[in-house]
Parts: sequence; structure tokens; C-alpha cells
Amino acid sequence: MLGQERCALTALEIDRKLPGVGRATVYRSLEQLEGLGLIRRVDVGGDASGYERVDPGGEHHHHIVCEHCGRVIAFEDERLEEAIAALESRPDFSVSSHEVTLRGECSTCLSSGRAESAGRT
Repeated sequence: MLGQERCALTALEIDRKLPGVGRATVYRSLEQLEGLGLIRRVDVGGDASGYERVDPGGEHHHHIVCEHCGRVIAFEDERLEEAIAALESRPDFSVSSHEVTLRGECSTCLSSGRAESAGRT
């Protein structure tokens, strides 16, 4: 199921998409798949982690998380990847993986004034 998703899903979202499968089974399966390196846990804001498949070719994306509504938007940025690759070539540090999560307000929350009503400007 995660192989068909564009971005991370929480365990509860996965549970809702799999009627008839117990929640404990979902959590055990996620733990096993993560242990096998087939999925990875990602920070999607809030208290819950998201899970997404690991692409065998190494392709990946990063996330923008709205701090107000919780919306998660996947993004790719070649210049960001180039900057990370430059860090990987440093002799004093070896980068084994990376994850980028940006937090802020989505356009919907900004246009509705939620950011201002939450004390942000």
C-alpha cells in the first residue's frame, strides 16, 4: 500500500485504509518493514510519525508541514540536493542519510488568517 502513496502516511492513516486489519498488526508490520529497510519513518509534525517507502534507486523527497492544519506537502529541490552532496564530500564528516522537514503555514491557512489568529504575523 505504501508503494502507491506519493508521501508519508501515519500509522492511523494506514489503519483507516486497511479495514479488517487490526491496528496492532499495522504497527507490527511497520516496525518489521522499517527494520528491513523497505520503509522509513519521517517527521511530519505533531505527535505521530509518518512512514513512506524507500525507493531502491535512492530517489526521495522532503516535506513541508503546516503548523496549523497539519498538511504535509512533498517537495524536491535539486539545489538542496547539490548542497547536501557538497557536504558529503567533506573529509571530516560522512553523511549516511538525510531528511529535510520545513515548518510554516500553508497557503490555505495564511489566506484564512489562521496564522494571525494563532498569534503569528
